[in-house]
Amino acid sequence: MKIAGLQKSSLVDYPSKIAAVVFTQGCNFRCGYCHNPDILEISKQNKCFDENFVLDFLKTRQNKLDAVVISGGEPTLQKDLETFILKLKSLNFLVKLDTNGTNPDIIKQLSEKNCLDYIAMDIKAPLNKYKNIVCTNTDTAKIQKSIDFIIHCGIEYEFRTTVVKSQLDFKDFENIGKTLTGAKRYYLQKFVNSTTLDPSFKDCTTYSDTEFEQIKNLLDIYIKNVYIR
Repeated sequence: MKIAGLQKSSLVDYPSKIAAVVFTQGCNFRCGYCHNPDILEISKQNKCFDENFVLDFLKTRQNKLDAVVISGGEPTLQKDLETFILKLKSLNFLVKLDTNGTNPDIIKQLSEKNCLDYIAMDIKAPLNKYKNIVCTNTDTAKIQKSIDFIIHCGIEYEFRTTVVKSQLDFKDFENIGKTLTGAKRYYLQKFVNSTTLDPSFKDCTTYSDTEFEQIKNLLDIYIKNVYIR
């Protein structure tokens, strides 16, 4: 596992659980608003944590932490992701996977092997606008396949979208709602213009609280629970 970062404790990354967060190196998207630009490339020049160091740390947190969140980057690009998760499970940690949904077969494989307790999938845009937002060619059929599997797999899950006002309009959210029809849980995440891959995003904003409520009302027609955070 190419582990680019480790957050030793978090109260917000796994619902109702205390978790450590492991950040993997490498991503197949290039979203301009990405707040982890330093770990997008898989490179020997970028320092990584030794996997055994991370596992040894986690062993000292058994009975203190409930879970480990595997984030990124995009974790499903890691060839030994399953092996790493099985090591976490042997330590009795719950495991949450953060993913962009581009590798549905890997998500399915991990789920069927009881490796995952929670899945969080980022929805970047309505399917017809994905390329514009992620700045790379994307097979949206795989995005849809991941969505459909996650909704029906029986594992706790959430979908979420980082909301940059200049990128997504109200019609886009209505289309996202249609794509997520029947989903249990969807979060609208307010964009914060701090560190970003594209420096021009420092001038971007998100919607007002009133506008977020209007977007939520559009989505409530399609999705069971819509939240703003």
